Amino acid sequence: MRSATASRQRLAVLMAITLWSVSGLITLCAESPYRFFDWTVTYGDIYPLGVRQQGILINGQFPGPEIYSVTNDNIVVNVRNNLPEPFLLSWNGVQMRKNSYEDGVYGTTCPIPPGKNFTYNFQMKDQIGSFFYFPSLAFHKAAGGYGAIRILSRPLIPVPFPEPAGDFTVLIGDWYEANHKVMKAVLDGGHRLGFPDGILINGRGPTGASFTVDKGKTYRLRISNVGLQHSLNFRVQGHLMKLVEVEGTHTIQASYSSIDVHVGQSYSVLITMDQPAQDYYIAVSTRFTTKILTSTAVLHYSNSIRPVSGPVPCGPTTEIGWSINQARSIRTNLTASGPRPNPQGSYHYGQINVTRTINLVSSAGLINQKQRYGVNGVSFVPAADNTPLKIADYFGIPGIFRVGSIPDSPSSRQLVLDTAVMGADYRTFVEIVFENLESIVQSWHLDGYNFWVVGMDGGRWTPASRKQYNLADAISRCTTQVYPRSWTAIYIALDNVGMWNLRTEFWARQYLGQQFYLRVFTPVKSLRDEFSIPANALVCGKAANRLLI
Repeated sequence: MRSATASRQRLAVLMAITLWSVSGLITLCAESPYRFFDWTVTYGDIYPLGVRQQGILINGQFPGPEIYSVTNDNIVVNVRNNLPEPFLLSWNGVQMRKNSYEDGVYGTTCPIPPGKNFTYNFQMKDQIGSFFYFPSLAFHKAAGGYGAIRILSRPLIPVPFPEPAGDFTVLIGDWYEANHKVMKAVLDGGHRLGFPDGILINGRGPTGASFTVDKGKTYRLRISNVGLQHSLNFRVQGHLMKLVEVEGTHTIQASYSSIDVHVGQSYSVLITMDQPAQDYYIAVSTRFTTKILTSTAVLHYSNSIRPVSGPVPCGPTTEIGWSINQARSIRTNLTASGPRPNPQGSYHYGQINVTRTINLVSSAGLINQKQRYGVNGVSFVPAADNTPLKIADYFGIPGIFRVGSIPDSPSSRQLVLDTAVMGADYRTFVEIVFENLESIVQSWHLDGYNFWVVGMDGGRWTPASRKQYNLADAISRCTTQVYPRSWTAIYIALDNVGMWNLRTEFWARQYLGQQFYLRVFTPVKSLRDEFSIPANALVCGKAANRLLI
């Protein structure tokens, strides 16, 4: 009896193993590692400029915890919202391949209600590099809630520089002492914000942050501008910086004494500690502003014999030419591997026919006696019932948005309000030209994608401007600047189906409508092209009573 029972048990085990092998072994063996994060979002007191403020903390931290990962890792972030209002996190630069439901902006994801949680699930698919996350609703970004994201290369993929002795995150950005709710009320009232009160380095004001290093060793600094408006210049007293990576792309390794980091951008530099053993200033200052704000941190040699002293090193002048020449010098390292073992330059973007040109110009004006901003004459407003566009698209809910509600070219009409959505076909190759007719530096970001920055210059763009495009080794990134009274052109391969936010990184303008959604669409419903809506997706607005299948 025991023998028969044992035989049946062994047979059951063998059958289970066989079924597991057939149905799941290949998937499980091929599946990349998972990394789990459990975050609680609260308000708390912070003192970044020496004055008590209400900040947004994640697990009691400001800035929030860092997401540390490796190419193709699966990321699971459980976010509990203990704020008294809805909350969302977005992932600046993480491409969310085939998965715009997890993008964490108004157009894709329902907000997390107060006292509730939502678990983000996404993969660092074929990505490396330095990025950051931030809160995307209700001007929360002005209160904190941001943190760093780093995606390391897999161990077998060669990196085009020796392993550094240390790897530091440096989050920089302009900052206001005013409460973010007061700032939001100012914007809601149709007014503009004043000049910021200071610059933060890793959440601290002047000389608050410090980085300890050993003489003779080389360190990596991952620098992200997480601020609200201003371009910033970054420099280290007495040291040169070797640029090695920009938003997931290995660069030609040129050395710089200072680097302009525009809003929303991220850079990685290597610095060798080759100076006398003492402490040095790390300086960050606003660019292209009449009033210059400067903040400092300390680079501390472990065997230092002297604290920081002397004047803070000056940044470049306000002259635009210096910055545009630096931007043009930042190019892709075609001999380096990216997240996969093939060379990054093997994708010859310059040899692909462009099927469509989109010309984008910022708009500004008063609507109902309130200040608004837009793109091509359209100022974005959420749908009346706050139904996310991607959710409405999934359920086929009419009346939420209209594809084509923003034109491909600027309009002479007065600024209008609309839930702006531009349609685009999957697997097309598109040129976008940003034209800046203003006297400020603009910064533009596209979720879900990296793009090639093929050209930039002063004046107006014309078809003849294509003659100066870099069609060989232009940098691939997700955020680009457009200089005053200038243009910037980018190429994009639309290979990521979904609803993707294209926005200014000037956050007050984004809040007041300078954004729209690019709906990259294919009629073929296949998991090969786009993942299904997550089983845990929140539903709201007109989708509130819909059941997920």
